[in-house]
Amino acid sequence: MSGSLFIVAAPSGAGKTSLVNALVERQKNVVLSVSHTTRAARAGEESGKDYFFVSQDEFSAMRNAGEFLESATVFDNSYGTSSEAVLLQLKEGKDVILEIDWQGAEQVRRNFPDSTGVFILPPSRNDLEQRLRGRGQDDDETIARRMRDAENEMSHYVEFDYLIINDDFEVALNDLIAVISAKRQTLGVQKEVQARLLVELLA
Repeated sequence: MSGSLFIVAAPSGAGKTSLVNALVERQKNVVLSVSHTTRAARAGEESGKDYFFVSQDEFSAMRNAGEFLESATVFDNSYGTSSEAVLLQLKEGKDVILEIDWQGAEQVRRNFPDSTGVFILPPSRNDLEQRLRGRGQDDDETIARRMRDAENEMSHYVEFDYLIINDDFEVALNDLIAVISAKRQTLGVQKEVQARLLVELLA
């Protein structure tokens, strides 16, 4: 059977990456799609695990060749999801998580209308700013820019299927797991998974 495609989006600092990483650790058969990016690797990041780090020329060549399922420019850096990699994982029966922004989600939905979108929000603007400052990576000007961009990003929550508020991490994680579980129990998925049983029961 083929897997399901999930889109998880959030403003920077809402805890999206931590939630997705914990989800992948706890849930069998769930994988995170590794994106290509032109930004420099941060301390501790590995190419092929966190991102595929490429030059702008390499990225542009891939995009022009139609190799990306979606691509976007965020904070002056380009990001893209390999169509081939996602399709291969879905065909292997894995549920694939795309950790992308609303622009990428819009592109993906055109090709995968059955994809499930999840938007994650912080409990407050103040909490979001504290999380951004807590990273210790950006100056005040960059923080202010990220907050302005976050406001625009958050306005797109209405385009998604599920909304999760990341106030308590474990609660938010359980909510995210519940979304995956609910998708697996839909009629379309279960008809494929339980095909043999359904034939036996209705024989």
